[in-house]
Amino acid sequence: MSGDPRDFTGRTVAITGGTKGIGRTLAEAFLAAGAEVTVCGRSTPATPPRAGGRTAHTVRADVRDPAAAREFVDAAARRSGRLDVLVNNAGGSPDADAATVSPRFVEKVVALNLLAPFYASQAAHRRMHGQDGGGCILNIGSVSAHHPQPGTAAYSAAKAGLLMLTRALALEWGPAVRVNHLSAGPVRTSGTEREAALAGIVPLGRLALPADLADACLFLAGPAAGYINGADLAVHGGGEPPARYLAGRAVPDA
Repeated sequence: MSGDPRDFTGRTVAITGGTKGIGRTLAEAFLAAGAEVTVCGRSTPATPPRAGGRTAHTVRADVRDPAAAREFVDAAARRSGRLDVLVNNAGGSPDADAATVSPRFVEKVVALNLLAPFYASQAAHRRMHGQDGGGCILNIGSVSAHHPQPGTAAYSAAKAGLLMLTRALALEWGPAVRVNHLSAGPVRTSGTEREAALAGIVPLGRLALPADLADACLFLAGPAAGYINGADLAVHGGGEPPARYLAGRAVPDA
């Protein structure tokens, strides 16, 4: 890698859930920075991510399955004989009532948001720990790990586990492998009225864009973050004001 902290020429990057949404933007950012990128999803996209004259290699895989997660990581590493960056991006969950949600739903949410990153990280560590320069693992988490909302019990618990997993792996796998976490706030996807209302309470006045997360990933995976390990980088525009503050604003002056 050159002295440019955003130059990933000659580096190999694997991104779970990288065929659409935030993951696709992450893939395009690393491609534009010169990296060889492999992405996976549970279905094959009509067009793979492209940027900087490069096209991402796509693998169809459900990373909740340990064997599939391992094969995806190995497929990425086989392209150049090494793996420099793993981004555990696949995740998410619809809202659900904790009192009535099914055990199967809970198991799927925990598998996607906690177990899958664990499986992929194990596979990445096997590749990274003995190679020159080691490697970097980035876990895309959520502010829900810190401040759960109604309807997110299983998701928030899984994301809190992902944050603790990050810190545990950072302790065990340094110095060869750095492991860091991003606490992402709400991300703008469709420009709905609900998103506009959420943006109105964020101190920076807008929701995150996928490119905001991509910039954070490029920083944490690059040489400028070489001494950052086990960190939790908040990418949420300053967070949300406390409920007591919002409640106070809603009460009219006497």
